[in-house]
Amino acid sequence: MPRPAFDLSLYLVTDTTQCGARGVVETAAAAARGGATLVQLRDPHAKTRELVDLARALKAALDPFCVPLVINDRIDVALASNAPGVHIGQKDMAPGDARALLGPDVFLGLSVGSLEELAASDLGPVDYVGIGPYRGTATKQDAGNAIGLSGFKTVREKIALPAVAIGGIKAEHVGELIAAGADGVAVVSAICMANDPQAATEELAGRLDEVRARARG
Repeated sequence: MPRPAFDLSLYLVTDTTQCGARGVVETAAAAARGGATLVQLRDPHAKTRELVDLARALKAALDPFCVPLVINDRIDVALASNAPGVHIGQKDMAPGDARALLGPDVFLGLSVGSLEELAASDLGPVDYVGIGPYRGTATKQDAGNAIGLSGFKTVREKIALPAVAIGGIKAEHVGELIAAGADGVAVVSAICMANDPQAATEELAGRLDEVRARARG
């Protein structure tokens, strides 16, 4: 059975605090309606059972839109919720160990923030790479220093896999990142903290469409 297809174009990474009273499921569903192509559940503070329940609810909300759910770090939660994707960081389980547990039918992403991290990473079991943080962000306290556009380009040109840019990205940054080789952009606060997450997603999706249309000439 082949791994599920995924599209990195507009990748929402959820933040439970930033979603506030609206909640992660409602925010993600609004983003899916607005054109999000991938949603990652990230909540490092949630207890395991709580996270599994949230993952199942989120997957049920996203499935009608054919938007795959990715679980950050927690392979046990991904397996329990039958999520089609997992994303791991440099301090999480090694990609080879993650692949051994997940089997061949789950797609796997890995965060890379520098050439040093890239050199230390086994990309063999990985399906895509998240490169960043592009700009400074308060969302993930241990995300490391911002690498900027030049840093993104430096890492991107060394990677043959699909790659998504992440970290403090707003609509105005989409063009330069796609031009620099990004297959998409991953955002947190731009959607989670928006008054209208569907409209915020539509703006990002529209910018992506404009940039790609110009590139096609």
